Amino acid sequence: MRVADVAARGFGSASDAYERGRPSYPPEVVSCLAGGLAVASGSIVVEVAAGTGKLTRLLTPTGARVVAVEPVAAMREVLVEQVPGVPVLAGVAEALPLAGASVEAVVVAQAFHWFEVGPALAEAARVLRSGGGLAMVWNDRDVSVPWVAELSALIEWDDRPVASYHDGDWAGAVADVAAFGPLVHRRFRLDQELDVATLVDRVLSTSYIAARPRAEQAALADQVRRLVAGMPERFALPYRTDLYWCQRR
Repeated sequence: MRVADVAARGFGSASDAYERGRPSYPPEVVSCLAGGLAVASGSIVVEVAAGTGKLTRLLTPTGARVVAVEPVAAMREVLVEQVPGVPVLAGVAEALPLAGASVEAVVVAQAFHWFEVGPALAEAARVLRSGGGLAMVWNDRDVSVPWVAELSALIEWDDRPVASYHDGDWAGAVADVAAFGPLVHRRFRLDQELDVATLVDRVLSTSYIAARPRAEQAALADQVRRLVAGMPERFALPYRTDLYWCQRR
């Protein structure tokens, strides 16, 4: 089963920019996973589409035995450098390289909208032990802030040619899988402190932008620099972070 072409090309060519430019996640996310999914010392947690390990490095201090699954080779290479000691497997959400009923939690950050939802949920149910759980996390830029709305318009976010997590009926999709209980939702705030160079990396790590020709990327980078030319040297990019989780029956 193949990863979407734009994801494979974009993330494969921009793994370093992804690591430099992408934000982490609020600490409340891990607190909720510890309470809601019993992510704790000794539990086995598989993080699917782990990328460069942005969430992985927050999970490891819980003492859980984290296994990262990531389909893009360039992302796996960065993950190994950034989070040494965590087993990293090549694989996709729809065909996980894990035995049935072998893990306490399946966690997916910033990626479930790329999956074939039905098969991915079925695979999560297959590898989870009874009483375990599935969690999905997304950081979403807060476009109620005027300059962030301008940034989203600049990168044509509302007209992007790729899947969006806003398009998913996540509660409905989970309800269609008898193995899972109801979906719980929490929202948090996250401010990513950055400078202009980091913001440019954040933009250029966007999948459909990273897949564009280099000249187009350079022109867009110049536009981003002009947009924030009046900002302080360090400033905050605000996000709203959505966390969803459910239990395996």
